[in-house]
Amino acid sequence: MKSPMFSFQWLPFVFLIFLSSVSATLINNIPRFSPIGGNFLHDLETVSASISDDLQTFYYDQTLDHFNYRPESYTTFQQRYVINSKYWGGATSNAPILAYFGAEAPLDGDLSAIGFLADNAQQFQALILYIEHRYYGKSIPFRTREEAHVKETLHGNNSPVIVIGGSYGGMLASWFRLKYPHVALGALASSAPILYFDDITPQNGYFSIVSKDFKEASETCYQTIKKSWSEIDKAASQPSGLSNLSKEFKTCRPLSKSSKLKAYLGIMYVCAAQYNHPLDYPVTIVCGGIDGAPSNASILQKIFPGLVAYGGISSCYFNEPKNISKTTMGWNWQVK
Repeated sequence: MKSPMFSFQWLPFVFLIFLSSVSATLINNIPRFSPIGGNFLHDLETVSASISDDLQTFYYDQTLDHFNYRPESYTTFQQRYVINSKYWGGATSNAPILAYFGAEAPLDGDLSAIGFLADNAQQFQALILYIEHRYYGKSIPFRTREEAHVKETLHGNNSPVIVIGGSYGGMLASWFRLKYPHVALGALASSAPILYFDDITPQNGYFSIVSKDFKEASETCYQTIKKSWSEIDKAASQPSGLSNLSKEFKTCRPLSKSSKLKAYLGIMYVCAAQYNHPLDYPVTIVCGGIDGAPSNASILQKIFPGLVAYGGISSCYFNEPKNISKTTMGWNWQVK
C-alpha cells in the first residue's frame, strides 16, 4: 500500500526500537494468552472477521537486528503496521497518537477487538497506530515479500505519543516508555507483569494466584485438582494406563505420555483463572463440573466433568492432529 498522506518524524525511530530484539525469561510452558480475554489462543494466522474501512495497512522496512553489528544483521524485513486516522485532529493541532504494541499473536484479532482505543481516539482526536510484533502474522523475517513498503519520512513531531499494550504487549509499552521517554509521553500497560522476573517476584507467583482462585471458588474442587496430578501419573504407570486415560478423557488421539494430559488440564485451569470475569466466571464453571460428579466417583472421574463444563460437549477434547503455525513457532522461540 502507498505511504500515508500525513506523517510523523518519530515513526521511523519507533520502528527502529520496537521489537528489534526479543529475549524472554519466562517459563517454557507458559501458554500464549490473548490480551482481550477468552479461551486458548488458536493457531490462526489471520482472522476472518472483516476489517474496518477506517484501517490502512502499511509495511516498514525493518532492520533484522539492531544490537548485532555483523553485516547480516542489517538485512531488512517487512514489519506490518496499521493506521486508523478517522478521529485524528491532525499534526497542526498537536493531536495525540495512540501506539498499540502487538503481542505474541497476529495483529488481525486486535484490530477489531480493542474497542478501548477507538473510544478514546474519538474523545481525544487521536490517531491510532497498531504495530505487529515480529515473527507473528505478516511480520516474518527471513522471507521475501512483494508488498510495497513505507519509505517516506513522515511528519508530526509535536504530536504526543502514548504507547499501549495488554499483557506481554503492556510489558513492551512500559519498558519502551522507561527507555525512550523522549519518544513516548506515557504508557498504558493493562495486566502487564512488568516485574515478573527472578529475584523480584517468586517464580511460582503466577500459579499461586491460580491456585488461590480455585480455593476461593471451592475448597473441595481445589483439593480434587491437587490430588489429580499424582493420580494421572499413577494411572499412566499401570498396564494399558495411557490407553485407559485416553478413553477416560476422550482424547482425539491416544496419549503417548501422561504429561500431555497434565499440561492440557493445567492450561485449562490457568486460562479459567486468568479470565475469571463476570458473568461467566469460568473457575466456578470448572469447579461446578468437578464438584457435581457423583460422590463415589474417583478423582479422575471428577476431573473429566470439569473439562466438559469448561469446553462444552465434544466428540474429543485435545491431542488432535494439527499443523504447527508460524505463530506457535514464534512463541516457542520467545520462551526458550
